[in-house]
Amino acid sequence: MTMARILVKGDDLVVRLSWWEKAAAGRGNVRVLLAAVCRVTVEPDWWRALRGVAQRGVWIPGAMCIGTRGHHGGKDFVAVRPGRPVVCIELWPTAPFSLLAVSVRDDAEATARWLCRLAPKIDSSTCWRQAIPVPEETDHS
Repeated sequence: MTMARILVKGDDLVVRLSWWEKAAAGRGNVRVLLAAVCRVTVEPDWWRALRGVAQRGVWIPGAMCIGTRGHHGGKDFVAVRPGRPVVCIELWPTAPFSLLAVSVRDDAEATARWLCRLAPKIDSSTCWRQAIPVPEETDHS
């Protein structure tokens, strides 16, 4: 079964989905500006890349997760499968997603390094993926 691929086309980062992934996610390929990439990390455990709650897509426990997931920090696009490392691409707040998480067939570490070299606005202050921001506490909580 074919898998999503991470590509760079001009100034864009593209998550190219197979036909069945497009059908499962209910959308076409994901395209964001390469300048929107903030940080790139690798998650060896596919399920740790999942944040928030499923919104649109297909979620088969232990088999695959593809589509959008929402949380109070925004929404993520995921195309992940068990048994494969996940390239986690954090995006600056102006992007349509907070995170792109994609299982890759090839060397995930090499893919992450390649993206870090190409993205012009990488935040290298930490090599760890950042947590979802915590909503501010109010007097009513």
